[in-house]
Amino acid sequence: MFRTSLRSSIRLVSRSAPSTLLKSRLTAYRCLSDEARSRISSAIKEKPVVLFMKGTPEEPQCGFSRAVVQILDLHQVPPEKMQTYNVLADPELRSGIKEFSEWPTVPQVYVNGEFVGGCDILIGMHQSGELETLLENNGVIPKIEEEAATATA
Repeated sequence: MFRTSLRSSIRLVSRSAPSTLLKSRLTAYRCLSDEARSRISSAIKEKPVVLFMKGTPEEPQCGFSRAVVQILDLHQVPPEKMQTYNVLADPELRSGIKEFSEWPTVPQVYVNGEFVGGCDILIGMHQSGELETLLENNGVIPKIEEEAATATA
């Protein structure tokens, strides 16, 4: 009995799904206004590292945001090269940044205007050494060879 009703429901959904999916995708793209898109685009270019998070670096409001802040601290990202935005303080930003990046979660990190990823991506990059290389190559932190040469000179 359950299988029969399940099959008929699936058939109904599959017949109407394409138009429903198309409609929801079009609606999703219309949610972010041109003004909001422009503000986010400007924000990610303000500083070399931009972090959209829940809370502030001093008081993160979720464990994922805390982890990202800790990783950036481990890499000694200078405060003058980083800008943070508390998405909890601005509901439009909270939903808009997800649509802008096409990434479903916060926190989100941008380096020199390019989307890097969220907490899980940053943890993986940190563990593999890719994050340090990315930050060095983008002039966010000094290269280790430069530090060693400066210290011995």
